[in-house]
Amino acid sequence: MTDLFKLAIVVDPERDNVAVAKTFIPADTTVLWQGQGMAVRTDIPPGHRFALYPIPAGEWVRQYGQPFARSKGLAPGDPVNDETVESVVPQVDADSLVLQTPQLPAWEGALPTFLGFHRSDGQVGVRNWVLIVPTSMCSSHEAAQIALRAEMQGLYTRERYPNVDGVTAIPHTGGCGAPYPQEGACRRGTHENTLRILGQHIGHPNVGAALLIELGCEKANLAAFDDYFGADLVARYGKPVLRLSIQEDGGSQAVIARGLALLPELLAAANQTVRRPAPLSALALGLECGGSDAFSGLSANPALGQASDLLVRAGGRSVISEVAEFYGAEHLFAQRAVNHKVAADVFALLDWYRAYATARGGHSMTENPSPGNKAGGLLNITIKSLGALAKSGSAPVVGVLDYGDWVWEHRDGGVYMLNTPGYDPPSVTGLVGAGCQMVCFTTGRGSVFGNAIAPVIKIASNDALYARMSGDMDVNAGAVIRGAKTLPEMGRDIFHEILAVASGRWTKAEQNGHREFNLWEIEGLLL
Repeated sequence: MTDLFKLAIVVDPERDNVAVAKTFIPADTTVLWQGQGMAVRTDIPPGHRFALYPIPAGEWVRQYGQPFARSKGLAPGDPVNDETVESVVPQVDADSLVLQTPQLPAWEGALPTFLGFHRSDGQVGVRNWVLIVPTSMCSSHEAAQIALRAEMQGLYTRERYPNVDGVTAIPHTGGCGAPYPQEGACRRGTHENTLRILGQHIGHPNVGAALLIELGCEKANLAAFDDYFGADLVARYGKPVLRLSIQEDGGSQAVIARGLALLPELLAAANQTVRRPAPLSALALGLECGGSDAFSGLSANPALGQASDLLVRAGGRSVISEVAEFYGAEHLFAQRAVNHKVAADVFALLDWYRAYATARGGHSMTENPSPGNKAGGLLNITIKSLGALAKSGSAPVVGVLDYGDWVWEHRDGGVYMLNTPGYDPPSVTGLVGAGCQMVCFTTGRGSVFGNAIAPVIKIASNDALYARMSGDMDVNAGAVIRGAKTLPEMGRDIFHEILAVASGRWTKAEQNGHREFNLWEIEGLLL
């Protein structure tokens, strides 16, 4: 007979009625639980669950102390799966919510700092890129070619420009065929959001200089930028912003050559900025998960939540995205709101996203999780959401942001919720477009992508993943599952990694050359 805790995890022993297998448990294994033997009735793969007590039909099945399904009739040792439970949860609305706004303890001792690039508008970057921005898909090839050739041909080298991280581009598929917003149809449609996200990347504190390239006849052309932002982008962003037009400047090869000829001017200007100490109140951290498994909610996500709390205590802010992964747990997030208006905004955003998913072809929030998530033990969207929200820690929720909003327009530190879809590339682009200088990304199945201008710290939820993909993972939170570290200890490790990366240490995604950018082309409904 083996002690249950050697084979499985009970997250909340006081309230949970299921355990999560840490390793494969064969059928008929007898485990010692509360002084008695209990037979596990079927094979239980890692990350999957089995009942600890009799759970009669109609009663709630609980993990994290919260209901995530309704029993069809479970005996101790029975597997918790689609055959034995119904994936429904009790509903809580904004009117019945009782706020429980948390108060984090004040930081003890001297506040930590990081070494960042101070910009003229008061913001602080953790990287210093020269950014090539295509206004649309129609100029994306030329933008990508300029960035690629700049580094391959040696126009940029670290030795020549020691304060610059490189030349990077953000090719995309938007800006041309997007419909203009229709009156009464949406607050900000694809066209406006394209302009906003591109403009906010130019103005991002991780960017030291930029080159903006149009085709010339697309909707999101240079004239549209001037109409939206004003003609003097240099004055608006406080940094060099040059521009080229493919149709006016001689075509594709001429624009690539002209762009390469302009780069020394941009690189020299960006290189004038050096790293200097900065307070953590100048740092916004994006919180993301992808390729999740059941261990994500037990190790990587709550450990990241601990790190996020440390950041907030030191004056910083965190932004959590992927609205679809709040479903079934949104009330727990909303009750941390600083006031009823913010709590109501959380519920309103979930309502909007439900309507958006339905309008996009009759989809339901319950279609998340993915097949890979389910294989890793995430039975339904509620258990996934309960684990995903652990990334946000326990700090107060101070605001809700729409896609394309800028977090630095809000003065308060704390946790923000950002409207993005429940898939990683456009979600991370939205986080960076909202002003986050860096992102922490937890994963249980494995993920490799990064971001064009922001470092992405990859946090593995389990030892097996870290062993397979150590060339892509920055932190191994599997030590929590193994029992080698507590969640607070792992949280401090992640916090120190955040400080090191903010001060210049490159992440594995950066070392591997990942520079992804993916717009969310959203239409349709009033938020």
